Amino acid sequence: MNRLSGRRLLAAPVLTVCLLATACGADVEQDATEGPAPVTIDNCGQSITYPVPQRAVAYDMSSTEKMFALGLADRMRGIVMPSTADPAVERSPWLEEYRSVETLSTDVLSREVVVDAEADWVLAGWNSGFSEARGITPQLLEEVGIQSYQHTESCFNYGDTPVQVPPLDALYTDLTQIGQIFRVEDRAQELVSDLRERAEALRTNQPDGTPARVFVYDSGTDQPFTSGGQGAPDVLVSLAGGSNIFTGLRQRWTTVGWEAVVDAAPEVIAVVDYGDQPVEDKIEFLKSAPQLASSPAVRDGHFYVLDYGQAVSGPRNIEGAEQFAEYLRSIGR
Repeated sequence: MNRLSGRRLLAAPVLTVCLLATACGADVEQDATEGPAPVTIDNCGQSITYPVPQRAVAYDMSSTEKMFALGLADRMRGIVMPSTADPAVERSPWLEEYRSVETLSTDVLSREVVVDAEADWVLAGWNSGFSEARGITPQLLEEVGIQSYQHTESCFNYGDTPVQVPPLDALYTDLTQIGQIFRVEDRAQELVSDLRERAEALRTNQPDGTPARVFVYDSGTDQPFTSGGQGAPDVLVSLAGGSNIFTGLRQRWTTVGWEAVVDAAPEVIAVVDYGDQPVEDKIEFLKSAPQLASSPAVRDGHFYVLDYGQAVSGPRNIEGAEQFAEYLRSIGR
């Protein structure tokens, strides 16, 4: 949820040193006496050459868990984790890694924090970390000698010529390219292959019939904040055998009107659980909202708690889809 902002593979991190440019998919040459050569990749439509980062900083769970899933905790200078993510961190399969890496701030990402940390590389999303309004953009960081990588999902909102990539493909791209940047290509390939296989298993085992209509509720009383067709929950719901009622919105996360929710008659409400307020309070609000009283989800009591770490773009998206699929089967959908 960008308004503030899995199965875990247990093998040890694999450090892959590229001896030839073709082995890394990068158009570079290497001097064997100088260590790994820089790699050049495309990020949000820009060709960027990266040496191996030595003091990486990650923002929020999406960035942090991509790093952890690739076995890169020991390569990190620290993380910036908004306090609203605290409950979700405690539920993460990477809790040990969270505790091993310094938390630099519990607020939003700022240039002061990463400069003071002497970071050389920052991982975050556009408008979910990087922000022109707050004065922390890839360009501004580059001016002080700090490189960055933006989540491919967030390229949809970046620059004059936004790059639109389906959420699941965006996740695979990030894991693959971060693996290239840190020279752990083998581990990245193993992780992406595992996620692809599990996603395909979900697709091929979906129930017959019309998919359940699902409303992803993040927060909001006067107007609900939800996920559109460019957000990770959209593909999570789809893989599980449901249909996001706002899949037609070309947005990642956005505010909508209650009338649109009511008109869609959701059969299930997936409530995102993080530290903005207790998830039980969110569900009680939805149950008591007069405008939702006649909706099938409220009438039948079909509320599903979606963990924050599964709802943001990250390696737990597939785990989230698997668990939501089990829930839909349990209610006969």
